[in-house]
Amino acid sequence: MKIHSADGGELMTISKIERKGNELVLKGKAFGTMPLNARLRPEEARAALKLLTPSLILFLLTLPFRKSRETGK
Repeated sequence: MKIHSADGGELMTISKIERKGNELVLKGKAFGTMPLNARLRPEEARAALKLLTPSLILFLLTLPFRKSRETGK
């Protein structure tokens, strides 16, 4: 999975998602070269859920089935 910036540049490539205790660990590379392990703690996951609106939840459920638009290229 790749995460891109607003200008289309690659910020992070996530190669593995795993559970470690009560945390979610994302493993990958930042900017294509720097190894990175990011941890998502339960309190941060709760904070993220508070940011979701009903329309955004619906969008997230349909996102995997949408076609990608190539922007900035």
